[in-house]
Amino acid sequence: MNTEEVAQKVIELVRKQAWHEALDTLYDKNIVSVEARTMDGSSPETHGIDGVRGKTDWWLQNMQVHSFKANGPFVAHDRFVVQYDADVTDKNSKKRMQLSEVGVYTVKDGKIVREEFLPRAG
Repeated sequence: MNTEEVAQKVIELVRKQAWHEALDTLYDKNIVSVEARTMDGSSPETHGIDGVRGKTDWWLQNMQVHSFKANGPFVAHDRFVVQYDADVTDKNSKKRMQLSEVGVYTVKDGKIVREEFLPRAG
């Protein structure tokens, strides 16, 4: 798959909330995933598919998703961007939140090798 095809598939799978299918089919085993920040002050970088799968599993265990929208993709060269808007409730605190961020992805040989998430300012 070329970058645009990978980007379109990300949009399709995210809209279905098919998180594990996305990981299994679109991500390189040596993926680097970068969050804007972490709750516990640890490194915002996660290396490897198992680490990213762990982040995904944490999200699924801790968040009740009311809606999850994916807009885009915006594609050029080996990169693409997707805007995400989510309405979620933290299962532990019961706090409902609206989250908005973009994911910036880099593709090599038909697989996502890097993703970085940037939250909306403010």
